[in-house]
Amino acid sequence: MITKDDLLITISNSGESREMGDIITYSRRFGIPMIAITSKAESSMAKAADLVLLIPDASKAPEACPLGLAPTTSTTMTMAMGDALAVALVEKRGFTKQDFKDHHPGGKLGNVLLKVENIMAKGDALPLVEPETPMSDALVVMTAKSLGCVGVVNKQGALIAVITDGDLRRNMSADLVTKTAEEIMTKKPRTIAPTLLGAEAVGLMNANGITNIFVVDADNKPIGLLHIHHLLQAGVV
Repeated sequence: MITKDDLLITISNSGESREMGDIITYSRRFGIPMIAITSKAESSMAKAADLVLLIPDASKAPEACPLGLAPTTSTTMTMAMGDALAVALVEKRGFTKQDFKDHHPGGKLGNVLLKVENIMAKGDALPLVEPETPMSDALVVMTAKSLGCVGVVNKQGALIAVITDGDLRRNMSADLVTKTAEEIMTKKPRTIAPTLLGAEAVGLMNANGITNIFVVDADNKPIGLLHIHHLLQAGVV
């Protein structure tokens, strides 16, 4: 099971564990690289290793066990050494957030690393109207899509404004439905890119006190809409 393509990391506080003997002998026989994590630089395991990572011995860091026998302090230091190795390897390999997501697609970590494009509403779900659209029609679109806003696009399909629940409240009057979207809309709305992390989108929405935001492409054309409920359903927040 152990081949020349492998690397052994052997762990023993004393460096004299008998059960390690056959593995150490095998690795030396076939030239398999071995790194030893131990507190004893002069131990058999340390002497056989290609590289030794020393943790403090009992004279400097005694076991927390009241009897000074059960592995407690030594195991904690060994875990810390393992974490240090993992962090060093992440930096050495240039490991990215995307790499992390690819290797951890599920659970809380995978959710946090989801991108906006994986969560947003898109296609026919997008509430979009043109500036000259009567508010009576814009309200129908806004209600049907149930996302709390409607985007206003020009003839080229680029997003130029939005109409939110807040805009409706600010313009509430008996003649609201007779006005056009252009008379009610808020120009130059905040937008985000589809490649933004969902967790980053949460921060942006919280900072600006908004619950939805349009996702646009390089030409400012809406390709999605992100609502706080999408983030909650995806487990990002």
